Amino acid sequence: MRTVLIASDKFKGSLDAPGVCAAVGRGLTAHRPDLRVVRMPIADGGDGTLDAAVGAGYARREVMVTGPTGDRLAAAFAWHEGTATAVVEMAQASGLEKLPGGIPAPLDATTFGTGELVRAALDAGARRIVLGVGGSASTDGGLGFLEALGALAVNRRGRALGRGGGALTDLGRLDFTTLDARLATCEVILATDVDNPLLGPRGAAAVYGPQKGASPADVAALEDGLRHYADAVHRACGSALDVSEAPGAGAAGGLGFAALAVLEATTRPGVEVVLELVGFADALARLGEGDLVITGEGSLDAQTLSGKAPAGVARAALARGLPVAAVCGRRTLTTEELQGLGIARAYALTELEQDLQKSIRNADALLGTLGHRIAEDWFPAA
Repeated sequence: MRTVLIASDKFKGSLDAPGVCAAVGRGLTAHRPDLRVVRMPIADGGDGTLDAAVGAGYARREVMVTGPTGDRLAAAFAWHEGTATAVVEMAQASGLEKLPGGIPAPLDATTFGTGELVRAALDAGARRIVLGVGGSASTDGGLGFLEALGALAVNRRGRALGRGGGALTDLGRLDFTTLDARLATCEVILATDVDNPLLGPRGAAAVYGPQKGASPADVAALEDGLRHYADAVHRACGSALDVSEAPGAGAAGGLGFAALAVLEATTRPGVEVVLELVGFADALARLGEGDLVITGEGSLDAQTLSGKAPAGVARAALARGLPVAAVCGRRTLTTEELQGLGIARAYALTELEQDLQKSIRNADALLGTLGHRIAEDWFPAA
């Protein structure tokens, strides 16, 4: 029996990763009922990481946390009792999609809720925390995150500091001696596909601030605040090592910097971490000659080349000599670029429906059709 392993990321704004895998699988078996289809939703460390972990057998734990603008909301982390591992997806608590009414708050949004999720994971007994970052609403340098974990921050007048990146220029003093003591014996892994530093033209404010609604004046204010904050963190940590220029420090509005500088996190490519969580290597090992791997994401474009989920899947499959096809909403990569990643052929929704909004609305049915086409191309009827 031929096997198809579907390891796809979400189609952002349209279908989550489990939905993509299900739709493609349905199309495959409609043409070839004899195919064995294995569905493995994945992510690149950003939103969708929680779903990938839960799909791999982790338990979903819901808690109430502080949203990006202070409202209380329900969020979740994934928990594996056997390994005492928690997967925390910051978008659950501090993501753009959690903004009330979708209204940006570039100067005020906080990562406090993500810190509350980590604290809940510590309460569960976590000895290893995978922190997936992406889709952040905030540019607070991760200070809210650290405050939720016990850090003390006061303004220049010795009073409580306001939340959000806009308050960082008023930071007077930081104290990390009050941090949750359990962090000292907990491994923290920063899962991200972002290699930006905290500051400068490639930094958190300059590159990602506008995506969060920041005007040019806001970006300048946020940059000043982050620089002042980085100096304060450096002094409070009492370390000769400045990680503000480290790759990933600019992830999630500087939350990466907080994790690296204060929690001494280890940075790893998000897709690499997720593929480990879901047991992708073991699934590949069970495939043989005549089998196929299908991966995908909403857009196969230049960002895919820099380490997004389909690139990680294709790289691993290529190393085992397995063919890879991809599904996507749209494709801008050339055939040569795809083949360079290890993807033999890509199937885009735009081949079936050129109207973008219709494509988004009807992604489930269209992906089923693409699954049927893949079956016809790769497993023709005898």
